[in-house]
Parts: sequence; C-alpha cells; structure tokens
Amino acid sequence: MSSPSARDWSLIFLLALIWGATFLFAELALVELTPLWLVLLRVGIAAAVLAVVVRLQSVRVALTPVLLLSFLVMGLLNNVVPFTLIFWSQTMIDSSLAAILNATMPFWTVVMAHLATRDERMTPPKLTGILLGIAGVAVMIGPSALAGLGAAVLPQLAILLATFSYASAILFGRRFRGLPPMAVALGQLSASACVMLVLALVSEPVPAFLALAPVTWAAVMALAVVGTGLAYILYFSILASAGATNLSLVTLLIPVTAVALGAVVLGERLTVPQFSGMLLILLGLAVIDGRMLAALRRRSASEVC
Repeated sequence: MSSPSARDWSLIFLLALIWGATFLFAELALVELTPLWLVLLRVGIAAAVLAVVVRLQSVRVALTPVLLLSFLVMGLLNNVVPFTLIFWSQTMIDSSLAAILNATMPFWTVVMAHLATRDERMTPPKLTGILLGIAGVAVMIGPSALAGLGAAVLPQLAILLATFSYASAILFGRRFRGLPPMAVALGQLSASACVMLVLALVSEPVPAFLALAPVTWAAVMALAVVGTGLAYILYFSILASAGATNLSLVTLLIPVTAVALGAVVLGERLTVPQFSGMLLILLGLAVIDGRMLAALRRRSASEVC
C-alpha cells in the first residue's frame, strides 16, 4: 500500500477531528443515559439518518446473505464489542490511561495486516512511526497516567481487547471495497443497532426519553449524526483508498484534535507535555508517510554533490 495522498490525509485529519469531539458529546449524554442505551441511540439514530440519505441518493446494493452476515460481523467487531468493553473499563480506570492503551490500535493493525495481507506489509518506517505516535500520546497525557498500569488488570486487558477488535474490524472491512461507503456504513450500523437493542432491553430498564434534558438530546444527536453516521462514511472511504494501516492512524490523531479543540473552543492553554506529544505524533506520521524524509534525503544528496 502506497503512502496516503493529500486527499487521504485530509480525510484522516477530519475523521480524527470528529472523533476527538465525540468525547465531549458522550460526557454530556452520559449524565442522564447509561452506556448501553447511549450506544444504542448512537448507532440507531445514525443508521436511521443514513437510511434516509441512502434512499434519497438512490444508493443501491444487492443484499445477499453473505453481505448481511458480513455487516453483522463488522458491526460486532467495530461497534458492539469495543464500545461495550471500553465503557465497562472506564468505570474502573482513568480515561487518560485508557487513551494510552487505546492508542496501541495502529500497532495491532500493522502486525495483523502484515500477517493477513500481501499489500500492507510491515516496514521499519511504519513500525517506527507508530511507536513514536504511541509515545507521543503517552507524553501528551503525562507520566501520572501510567501510575495505575499495574493495577486493575482486567479493565486494562479489556481496552487492549477492544483495540484488537477495532484492528480486526479494519482488516475485515477490506472486503467491502467497491461498495458505496454510505451503504457499508448503513449496513454495519443497522446490524449494530439490532444487537444493541437486544442487549439494552435485556440488561437495563428503558430510560424516560421524554424527560431527558435538551442538552442531552443535542449531545446524542451530535454523537449519532456527526460522530457516527458521517464518521463511518469517512471511515470506509479512507479504508478503500488508503488501506487499513493508514486508517488506524486516526487513533493517534484523536488526542491531538481533542486537545486542539479544547484550546480553540474552551480557551484551554497548551502545556509543554501536550505540545511535545503533538510533535512526536506528527513526527511519527511523517515517518510513516515517508515523503518528507525522502525529500530531505534528496536535498542532502544534492547539496553533497
């Protein structure tokens, strides 16, 4: 798989910006909603909105039994399993430690892509860039987040399992190449909504939806329409054009966009560790992309000559 194009990088940064903002939406919504019902509303409303858009744009896909089963598997790997594990884990460990563990997802993607594909092999620049990115996330959040690394082993393993599930979903999603990204997003979210409906009804009482505050509904709609519906259209577009490994880099950029949004929207001041971590992450992305380093090598060679 070649380096991402300028269009690919712009979509990757846009997706990271959207998913960076979802933390704020989720925090607002979880004041009145339990995690299971929030996940159900997130995927269910997103699926409903995409269904209307798909119909208006006359996007058609032949729904064979094999494709329907693929949508179900994709929904389990990309939504149901990781969402549930991460929400459960965050009730017992700090979100900062969870963010560092979540940033290992590109590493799993590179290893799995190397073993399972022929066109996305592991290379020294890829591995070096991803390790730089993970280090950057750790620096941004600070060493204090690692203080609880030895305790609460099960929640930490759950986060790692969630990242493994995300990586598996990215590789599994390669089979949808050639299909409209909007249709694939709709299929995955519809399957996820069906599974989450059963889980929510069996596990917890139905919330009093009419009594929810307007800010809660606003957060839910933002999370569903932008943070899920639009996000997964971008997700499958990037996967089709840039490949699994490059798509997984979104995880490294999410902390960067979250901090940047805090600085721009909330007026929060950037700390030295945050700024240093951002530089490490961007350096890692530059190493993975390769073009900037290749240009520097060519310039050095021409100066020597």
